[in-house]
Amino acid sequence: MSEVVLDEKVQRWERHYALTPERLALAQRIIEAVQAGEDVAQAIRRHPLPEGGHLAKSVLVAAYRHLVQQGQLNEDAALLAKLRMKPVRTLSGVTTVTVLTKPYPCPGKCIFCPTDVRMPKSYLPDEPGAQRALQNEFDPYRQVRSRLLSYQANGHPTDKIELLILGGTWSAYRRDYQEWFVKRCLDALNEVDSEDLREAQQRNETAPHRNVGLVIETRPDEINPDELRWLRYLGVTKVQMGVQSLDDRILALNQRGHTVAETLRAAALLRAAGFKIVMHWMPNLLGATPESDRADFARLWVDFCPDEIKIYPTQLLENTELYAYWQRGDYEPYSTETLIDLIADIKPTVPEFCRINRVVRDIPSTYVVAGNRRTSLRQDVLAELARRGQQCRCIRCREVRDRPVALEHLTFSDLIYRAAYAEEHFLHYVTPDDRLAGYLRLSFPLPEAPQLPFTDLEGAALIREVHVYGQSLPVGAEQHGAAQHIGLGTRLLQAAEALARERGYRRLAVIAAIGTRQYYEQRGFARGDYYMVRELA
Repeated sequence: MSEVVLDEKVQRWERHYALTPERLALAQRIIEAVQAGEDVAQAIRRHPLPEGGHLAKSVLVAAYRHLVQQGQLNEDAALLAKLRMKPVRTLSGVTTVTVLTKPYPCPGKCIFCPTDVRMPKSYLPDEPGAQRALQNEFDPYRQVRSRLLSYQANGHPTDKIELLILGGTWSAYRRDYQEWFVKRCLDALNEVDSEDLREAQQRNETAPHRNVGLVIETRPDEINPDELRWLRYLGVTKVQMGVQSLDDRILALNQRGHTVAETLRAAALLRAAGFKIVMHWMPNLLGATPESDRADFARLWVDFCPDEIKIYPTQLLENTELYAYWQRGDYEPYSTETLIDLIADIKPTVPEFCRINRVVRDIPSTYVVAGNRRTSLRQDVLAELARRGQQCRCIRCREVRDRPVALEHLTFSDLIYRAAYAEEHFLHYVTPDDRLAGYLRLSFPLPEAPQLPFTDLEGAALIREVHVYGQSLPVGAEQHGAAQHIGLGTRLLQAAEALARERGYRRLAVIAAIGTRQYYEQRGFARGDYYMVRELA
């Protein structure tokens, strides 16, 4: 994108969101209407701009902050929550910032993957996150800063950041680039430049925007003990893997370049090292049918058992090798109706310990040659489930979100399941209406678990994740009825410690993100080489 075009877009954005005296007065009238009990969307519609259109919510948030600063309005977290744009983005307890790496060759030769020389493999320039990356020339610092500013403008807290680094295969990039990329992301969160990665990590422990999760995406055949040690050095806590299918015939037909056995080995290694595991699964690949996809999806919950999944139905794009198969009549994409029926069948089978993050790629419909073009597939599937009288019990469908939580009314549960070479305990608190308020993933490695080069993990039970749900709140903040900051995390840690002691483990290790190290230190954990460790003697 040329600098002239980018400058024009920035200028248009500034004009649209500028807080002029006229807009401030209009915003004040809308805020007063909301204070009086009017729905915010209705209040905005009832007060249009003189030149046409309506005030953006970010302008309302800016006006709210201005009025508070001037002493014309008392600070009111509940009012700000109503004005906030897209509160769902931070209702999972953290604020997610997505950045993309630069275009770079990918070791995969998948026939379904789009190729655009301007983008990392598999990404298109018009996808929202990819578009931001392109506008910022894939610079990690600029990407993070622009996203933080956008969140702040719309009233979201930005002190607890989960950083998603996407773009092709992370492990294929040179390690010096990887280290530089992570460091510059942290520099942006820290609001100060550091000499090296170690210094940036150290600064982030007390930074204004703390990294509470670092996510990369890679391929199963790239996972090995040395790679895991490198990822821990960088501070990675969660790994997304393009699994796509658990059928070797389908993988070979689509030239995926790895086997099901390699996927299982990768999952076992990641689990043994304490990482959270996200798997991408693709129905409608070349050679698949709705029936074979249903059978394939069921295999995910035997040994593999991902913590999170992304369901990415294959989308037929012109700049892919799959397009030639379609032209020859050797491939037929599913219709939207077939996809809705398929996903509605499999969604209720997802175990309670797993979260379905996505059910379709956010690819603009103009790129799709044939088959489903709807990006609202999740809503369509939920509507179909409601029609059937069924519901999904995945984590995302049961999150407490912005509902009030009373500690004395929560129920504690321990869901135990077996994965490859580990006994997993999903410790969680639920509300009386079966909403998930918080959970902890505790892993007991079995004797046949892979051996890893981490002395921190010798004789240790592993805490792979602690997560408390509800609207993300600033560090140290409280909100009446909110799930965060009422001690659920501490209670879950105490329950994990009791279980580990009961099972005879001599230490408890946690894969702590950089910005959570002090949290665990305050709860009795000490710093190891790559993990936080608590001795249980």
